[in-house]
Amino acid sequence: MSADELERIDQETLDPQDWDGLRQLGYRMVDDMLSYLETVRERPVWQPVPPEVKDRLNQPAPQNPQGAEQAYEDFISDVLPYPMGNSNPRFWAWVMGGGTPFGAMAEMMAATINPNMGGGDHGGNYVERQVLDWCKEMLGFPLEASGLLTSGGSMANLVGLTVARNSRAGFDIRSEGVAASPRPMTIYSSVETHSSNQKAAELLGLGNNALRKIPVNDAYQVDINSLREAIRRDKADGFQPICIIGNAGTVNTGAVDDLQTLADICQEEGMWFHVDGAFGALAAIVPELRHLTAGMDRADSVAFDLHKWLYMPFEAGCILVRSESAHRLAFSLTPSYLAHAERGVAAGERWFSDYGVQLTRGFRALKAWLSFKEHGIDRYRRMIHKNVLQARYLAGLIDRAPELELMAPVPLNIVCFRYNPGGMDKAALSRLNEEIMLELHERGLAVPSYTTLNGDFVLRVANVNHRSQRSDFDFLAQSVISLGRELSAAG
Repeated sequence: MSADELERIDQETLDPQDWDGLRQLGYRMVDDMLSYLETVRERPVWQPVPPEVKDRLNQPAPQNPQGAEQAYEDFISDVLPYPMGNSNPRFWAWVMGGGTPFGAMAEMMAATINPNMGGGDHGGNYVERQVLDWCKEMLGFPLEASGLLTSGGSMANLVGLTVARNSRAGFDIRSEGVAASPRPMTIYSSVETHSSNQKAAELLGLGNNALRKIPVNDAYQVDINSLREAIRRDKADGFQPICIIGNAGTVNTGAVDDLQTLADICQEEGMWFHVDGAFGALAAIVPELRHLTAGMDRADSVAFDLHKWLYMPFEAGCILVRSESAHRLAFSLTPSYLAHAERGVAAGERWFSDYGVQLTRGFRALKAWLSFKEHGIDRYRRMIHKNVLQARYLAGLIDRAPELELMAPVPLNIVCFRYNPGGMDKAALSRLNEEIMLELHERGLAVPSYTTLNGDFVLRVANVNHRSQRSDFDFLAQSVISLGRELSAAG
């Protein structure tokens, strides 16, 4: 290799050769994305990806440069027109927030400075610490408690339940493993608890049979008597109950368990109290809703998402753990190449890699920090309360419409209902409502999701949408009735 070739290789980077050209493209990108959000109501909520676009998105990796401009044009033609739809004001599927314009810009800034948030002494770590302190303040946790921003509620639950297992095992489980447990450990939740908790039990080596799924009452809350009996029976049979998972907003119906009583039971039994509050935990910041989460402030750990009911762009979850020492002891592992220093970049009071699975972590704290500063907690209070009032408004529309049927209580922001003209058997009614949902999606009218309650297929609206207005729920109710009549007439 010649000296010229070596020099050329040495000088090559992935930075642009034309900074002004990229700057102009960047201006266009910002303008396009803001216009996209500004006009989101004017487009279908969802539309299928055409076969020719799927073919273009199934090509071999490019071996030669296409350039930033062409790459962006491919995004504009093949990706942007076919979103999931959750930024649209008529998207209410699963529990998905729609993001915000400033939050999207924050993602660009975070990627620009691009720190690894595993640890070290840099501004990003102090930003995450402040965001965690603000989360503790919102949910009534002591400031000396621990915490970690995660990818979402699933990872937050895994972290919380890991600390629960390790701290209640009664031996050094990190050294000896779960096989060394003298008694099988058990965890308790309602049958309505999110599946991520079962995954956590499996990943923790306990097995899904160790997660005792307790029946619920008519309000879809965990049945306290059944829970007490399950714990009593397991103790008599030689099991070791270590944790109760309380729900602050179940994914099916938005039910909130009796968290005060669950906290009492955990205190009586010496068990860990974990609250899965993926979206419902944030009801605690709204004075009119705070009573629903009473007792959550007594939890040993609380998992929740900022990308659900705080509307921030994906991904942004959070776990708060009352005992900092228990949290750190469950995860901290510091080999020589990660040794913390007194000075320099490797200094810093807190390395977040000591509190979770990941060493490499993105700067998700920045969008949270900037969003809190942009809007303030009072505005989030109003948005959350608005969503609940809108859910109650929809429930009222359903109650007043003879062809619509409310299928569960509406304690928070989730509404389960179906079209029911009468005279149809259970199976036919479920098939009809499934087809109504698919037509809503495929016509781009609205995107609710679905669930099954007591064997019935139901339409499910989970409202964590800051763009929704009451007129959107009028439209949804009218569309369901219209489609129900149309499909019934077509047989």
